[in-house]
Amino acid sequence: MPAPSLPQRFRAFVVREGDGARSAGFEELPASALPEGELTVAVRYSSLNYKDALAVTGKGKVIRKFPMVPGIDLAGTVLESRDASFQPGDEVLVTGWGIGEATFGGYAGLARVRAAWALPLPRGLTARRAMAVGTAGFTAALCVDALEDAGVRPGGRPVIVTGAAGGVGSVAVALLARAGYEVAASTGRPSERAFLESLGATRIVPREELARPGTRPLESETWAGGVDAVGGAVLASVLRQTAYRGAVAACGLAGGTDLPVTVLPFVLRGVRLQGVDSVMAPAAPRARAWGRIARDLTADRIDALTTEIPLAEVPAWSERILAGQVRGRAVVAVAP
Repeated sequence: MPAPSLPQRFRAFVVREGDGARSAGFEELPASALPEGELTVAVRYSSLNYKDALAVTGKGKVIRKFPMVPGIDLAGTVLESRDASFQPGDEVLVTGWGIGEATFGGYAGLARVRAAWALPLPRGLTARRAMAVGTAGFTAALCVDALEDAGVRPGGRPVIVTGAAGGVGSVAVALLARAGYEVAASTGRPSERAFLESLGATRIVPREELARPGTRPLESETWAGGVDAVGGAVLASVLRQTAYRGAVAACGLAGGTDLPVTVLPFVLRGVRLQGVDSVMAPAAPRARAWGRIARDLTADRIDALTTEIPLAEVPAWSERILAGQVRGRAVVAVAP
């Protein structure tokens, strides 16, 4: 099917700053406002991540250049291409690489990006389901890959996932359970027990059990490994409880940036702390992670994780995400 022609104007959520004042709202922009890049994409879906919520509300220093169209994810159809790797009509997704922070992102009808940032939409995923996964789910898949690379295997002690009811955590629970791991899900929302069990969690760990200050540098060897989306005292507790030669993949900081832990988990138990960055991940890890998502997250599982919202509701939902009131993933219908 041929791609539609490039429109002259497009609707976008724009954040502006100047003279000490900040404004954010919907605007009609000319196509000439788009940044440089080889691909012009008609955006169909984006997603709402914690980082997006910070950018939209101004409660975090996420945006590095103004004016800015937030949205660190997008999926849609190529309208124009100046790169032989893509043709008009191709379906693509883009996550990370500074979109929504340093260059216009997904909360707009049009986007222009570098061809090196785009991936063909993986076989078996629609644009909507790819964005239902989005950066959060992609990060979760990178974390699972990191645990496997560190030698953590199913069949032993359980693997713990912190922030399990959130975007990264919920996808991590589903992916780990699908891969055969016994999964413990830590959450501060007891009401999400049934949701987490439906994703494959076999044990629910109240967040307060991990958030309390540690009194010993090492605790009982409880976990084969972990995916941590919280940071701070929670991550420190997980490290103290990780078994000999276990590994923890860390990708979040909602609980703080300090890490109150000694070196003993690392030098006495050989625990590996693997940082996971999804923004600048190279092509090979990206392809591997998205391959896992397409293979292991069935359509019904993705849909069970997802709430769809229109672009107009992004500001209100951003406040909800920052307040810890959103379960799973929020996919944003830009032009469904």
